[in-house]
Amino acid sequence: MQGYKLGEEASGAEKFGATLVKVFCVAFFVVLFLCFMVIPCINTISQIFTADKSDPWAVVKFFLAGNMPKYVLNSLLLAVCLTITVNVVGISIVLLTEYFDIKGAKILRLGYMTTLIYSGVALVTGYLFLYDHNGMLTTWLAKAFPGMNKRWFSGFGAVLFTMTFACTSNHALFLRNALRSIDYNTVEAARNLGAKPFKVLFRVVFPTLLPTLFSLTVMTFITGLCAMSAPTLLGYDSINPEIVRLAGSSVADEAFPQARAALLSVILAMFTIMLLTVLSSYERKGHYLSVSKTKAKLQKQKISNPVANVFAHIYAYVLFVIYMIPVVMIVVFSFQNYPAIRSKALNMSEWTLINYFGKQDYSYLTSAGKYRTRVGSISGVFSNADTLGGIRLSFILSAIAAALACVIVVVVVNYIFKHKGKKRSVFLEYCMLLPWLLPTVLICYSYRTFYNSSNWFSIGVAGNTLLDVNFNLYYKENVRFLIIMAYTVVKLPFAIRMIKAAFYAIDTELEDAARNLGASPLVTFLKVKLPIVLPSVLAVFALNFNALFTEYDMSATFASSYGRSYAMVIQNMTFEEGREGYNINASGRRNASTVFIMLVSGLILYLVYGVGARDLGDRLAIREKRRARLNKLLKPFKGKKKTEKQAA
Repeated sequence: MQGYKLGEEASGAEKFGATLVKVFCVAFFVVLFLCFMVIPCINTISQIFTADKSDPWAVVKFFLAGNMPKYVLNSLLLAVCLTITVNVVGISIVLLTEYFDIKGAKILRLGYMTTLIYSGVALVTGYLFLYDHNGMLTTWLAKAFPGMNKRWFSGFGAVLFTMTFACTSNHALFLRNALRSIDYNTVEAARNLGAKPFKVLFRVVFPTLLPTLFSLTVMTFITGLCAMSAPTLLGYDSINPEIVRLAGSSVADEAFPQARAALLSVILAMFTIMLLTVLSSYERKGHYLSVSKTKAKLQKQKISNPVANVFAHIYAYVLFVIYMIPVVMIVVFSFQNYPAIRSKALNMSEWTLINYFGKQDYSYLTSAGKYRTRVGSISGVFSNADTLGGIRLSFILSAIAAALACVIVVVVVNYIFKHKGKKRSVFLEYCMLLPWLLPTVLICYSYRTFYNSSNWFSIGVAGNTLLDVNFNLYYKENVRFLIIMAYTVVKLPFAIRMIKAAFYAIDTELEDAARNLGASPLVTFLKVKLPIVLPSVLAVFALNFNALFTEYDMSATFASSYGRSYAMVIQNMTFEEGREGYNINASGRRNASTVFIMLVSGLILYLVYGVGARDLGDRLAIREKRRARLNKLLKPFKGKKKTEKQAA
């Protein structure tokens, strides 16, 4: 009887604890949704109509009467042109490496996938090192053609060229997977009916890839519309750089700067919402292709026409050179000293690690004819205070945000599956997908304006007392909290799509068995569900960290000296090189920074798509190969030991 009462009390305590956890989770998600998704954005929209108390439409009228529409038109032009060029190049690299029989396809694939290990501001600065007015290739071309315009790499053409090759990484991942999943039986059947290779490609293969291509097109359009780093560094007037500029302006400089920035953000959000609505409508139509029950692996097709075959090989290797030249030159010149980098002349006799480690003094002749020495002005990535501080800050903020996004999504997805089919779970999922409808610059700008004041909301979020009326989340180090929350919110939709797919792999019978054995829901989640989805969760964490570590757009929107990310430090090197005798080797340090980013990103991608993608059989086979290789190496020593033992 006593045991029964104790069990009853324990059950009551468990229920009370579970209720407390539920209340805490509900409160946390309500605060997250209201504080960092809804209210700041509503505040941004209200700024448009409250900037002029006498006329609510004053900002809109000023917008239409001025030159502001050109930023919208420029962004639309870039987005439209980018969808064409990226699709042409992206489809080409996938077909050349996966569909057609091209010699050296494995090497070509590695070259085409280099944009996966460096992107954003690191990629743009790499292209600037080659094609800028004092870039390496521009300098060589100017010597060969003295009359050429050395400032050719700027504006719309430069942005389109750079982003075309930067944005094909999605094709290299998603379109490649879609192409490899095609049933070869359908291709073979068309060939047996007398269809030529290119007719099979256009009539059989492309219809299968249309859903993926449509999604990639929408993603590319949004990327061009919301472009930030390339237009900023290459001098192209588009929406996002103008929003950041207006956000840092004041009424004394120009009329309604913050309200105009808010209006541009809302326009950007409207375009994004329309595009995602079209994408969702297209997906609901259900574009499917019937395949045979015994699916055959796709085999590469030979190009029978010799002229077309030669042209395809030339085109493939020209693209390879375009992709690889920035990577090779960045790596090589990261080991060159300042004079070699300044003259853009490779010096094979002098290799140095100064761009990575150590410091050197720099002496120069002033306008007065005297020599002046700047102590330690030549410094490497890991010996420069600004660069090292940017690495440290980006690493910490990105790791916290990536981990927080994964924890939130795992809890949310577990709740969604537990209450599958109920309206509250559907509503919760749509709430988590809301950041996909909002451009990142709108989210960050909303945080910047809403929390840049001492209101009750910011005090409540920080857990401060009501007596601290001067609290400001945008003040000094507090901005790092806003950056973490912006990073987290932006990565929630991607995390929920990926982790939700992993939860489908959980067998419901395992959960039923754990429940029948008396395990509580929390124990079942920790001991049964979490170990199954953990590899996918770690993969999402790695990919989110990889993207956030080199992120530029969001941190630039906050524009705070206390939140200078690694990408912002790299971008500032472009403008500060040689200024007043400081940052003399900024180009070399920038190259070394890009190499460091490549190593970090490459390692993460290898762990996710290399080691992490292997199943148990592959891992056991690799382990056996390593063991056999080790035994082969140690065999002479084992034989020698055995002989000595027998002799003894």
